[in-house]
Amino acid sequence: MAAVGQQGIEGLEHVFPLGSRIDEAGRLEIGGCDAIELAERFGTPAYVYAEDDIRARARAYMESFRAHTEHFEVVYASKAFPCTAAYRLLAAEGLACDVASGGELYLALRGGFPPERIYMHGNNKSDDEIRMAVEAGVGHIVIDSFDELDRLERMAPGQGVLLRVTPGITPSTHAYIATGQVDSKFGFGLDDVPRAIDRIHNLDLRGLHAHLGSQIFDLAPYEKLAEVLTAIGDYPLLNLGGGLGIAYTADDRPPGIEDYAETLVRGTPDGVTVLCEPGRSLVGNAGVTLYRVGTIKEIPGVRTYVAVDGGMSDNLRPMLYGARYEAQIADRFGGDSLSTIAGKHCESSDMLVRDAKLAAPAIGDVLVTPATGAYGHAMANNYNGVPRPPVVFCADGDARLVLRRETYEDLTDRDV
Repeated sequence: MAAVGQQGIEGLEHVFPLGSRIDEAGRLEIGGCDAIELAERFGTPAYVYAEDDIRARARAYMESFRAHTEHFEVVYASKAFPCTAAYRLLAAEGLACDVASGGELYLALRGGFPPERIYMHGNNKSDDEIRMAVEAGVGHIVIDSFDELDRLERMAPGQGVLLRVTPGITPSTHAYIATGQVDSKFGFGLDDVPRAIDRIHNLDLRGLHAHLGSQIFDLAPYEKLAEVLTAIGDYPLLNLGGGLGIAYTADDRPPGIEDYAETLVRGTPDGVTVLCEPGRSLVGNAGVTLYRVGTIKEIPGVRTYVAVDGGMSDNLRPMLYGARYEAQIADRFGGDSLSTIAGKHCESSDMLVRDAKLAAPAIGDVLVTPATGAYGHAMANNYNGVPRPPVVFCADGDARLVLRRETYEDLTDRDV
């Protein structure tokens, strides 16, 4: 069997899950499972994950930090993929977890994360969410505003907290996923941090937190971030956020996990515990989405639309901020038929991949888009009344359903 990267598809091995292969018949395998058979068994669209890929990346994070310091914690940014099976897997790998809502907290607890290893985020936590976190025994709540600080002082005396700092650093990424700039809804600006610290009386302030954004390829801003946070004061914990980018297309070359970990540790004073919050870089390349081609529309001299049975209800990122993906026919990699992969929803913007090069696409083909493991399931919705896809984990040739497909009946279950 040939690994992805051979048989005329060089350059895609870093986009697909680790261990993905093309078999003798030219069919894609994910986690040892035939993609065509997966589509037939579980239907389409379907989110398919290589379980060993997630494990390998989690271990790479742990080993990379351990090579430089014994004072660290890797915290899964679960908004990337808030699925109970993923929580369970990453808890077993020894990671901590961050959640940004009561719902994510509920899932993390159900997935087996010890509450003391959970960090509670959110720029507008409700009283109910704060109460839920405190009653569950969440280890750290990340304070995001003066209003929240005052409420925590009243509601949760003695609670362990971090203070979220807006460091005034703008990374090179899309404006919609940048969070460290001065003009941000998150955290305390540098001028407000001393005042916030002075107002803490009943809480246990253990450290500082900051997050620059997502899909970041340049590591230099992380060194600057560590410098900014260290200058604020001497605290035992410094959480430098997450945001390490991944490869969505053949041209993407993100930094490695080892380089990222070394950069964070290098900027942190000796004896201080450095935390990072990877999400996308743990699960993004571990997942693919399988679709079935339904119609093909050729407009001579203009464009060929290849329409699939999903779209903006299962992958909103291209519509939100122009995210780019690769696409291939699952049993005919390569090709030169320039195609735009269109979704089935009633919006002209419902385009998954523009200008993909496919091998003579035909109705009934199984089409695969790699690197959909982060924010696909998390942002899935029911636009046009479309049920959300299932989640399938694959390992050693065995496929298991970890989240079933929604049904039409599910769409009415909340009716009163």
